[in-house]
Amino acid sequence: MLEIRDIHVYRGQTYVLQGVSLEVGRGEIVALIGANGAGKTSMLRTISGLLRAKSGQIMYQPDANGEKIDISRMSAERIVNLGLCHCPEGRGIFSQLSVRENLLVGAYLNKDKQALADDYKNVCEIFPILGERSDQAGGSLSGGEQEMLAVGRALMSRPRLLILDEPSLGLGPIIVDNLFAILRQINTQGVTILLVEQNAVMALEYADRAYVLENGRVTLSGPSRELAEDENVRRAYLGGL
Repeated sequence: MLEIRDIHVYRGQTYVLQGVSLEVGRGEIVALIGANGAGKTSMLRTISGLLRAKSGQIMYQPDANGEKIDISRMSAERIVNLGLCHCPEGRGIFSQLSVRENLLVGAYLNKDKQALADDYKNVCEIFPILGERSDQAGGSLSGGEQEMLAVGRALMSRPRLLILDEPSLGLGPIIVDNLFAILRQINTQGVTILLVEQNAVMALEYADRAYVLENGRVTLSGPSRELAEDENVRRAYLGGL
């Protein structure tokens, strides 16, 4: 569904992605793990059109029977319209807007009122707390609720491919367990997921496959279970477990 081909990206004078290649198959959960500063967030921002690659290709196939499209020079808005949605690190909640208004921001490309109502109902079924607090200001929610709101806002755009940057950041273990269970539920409903996650244990438990990014390069990749048993990965990212 997504194929990154030899991507090179600079941020100012910093060479952040140095020939990265990776693939995400339709229906998969794929994790990207690595230390802070490895280039994980830059990778997601490049995929979603917020950063521009100096060279390389990003090929995306929205529909299983359709053609692959080179999105490496597309605007972020056009990319969202193709069903690829980015849920950023830090959540980006509009703190003064209500929960409902925050969710509707995610559907700004949808002009069909009935579809909009259906999508809103679906998100509130996935995250009941959002329906209960629909009139509450987004900024008044807890960290876990704000993450649910950020994911729910992304779902309002009807993504085929959802990319998430550090969804568990700052959340307690019970909330993280609940969030990852919901992400798996979203995946079973037909949404492919590419996940950057600092909690490598959780990422490898829930993902089908994973890539390890170090200093802007992919150094390891494979099925998550195999990476979880790799001695170097265990020592570097799993606390030597």
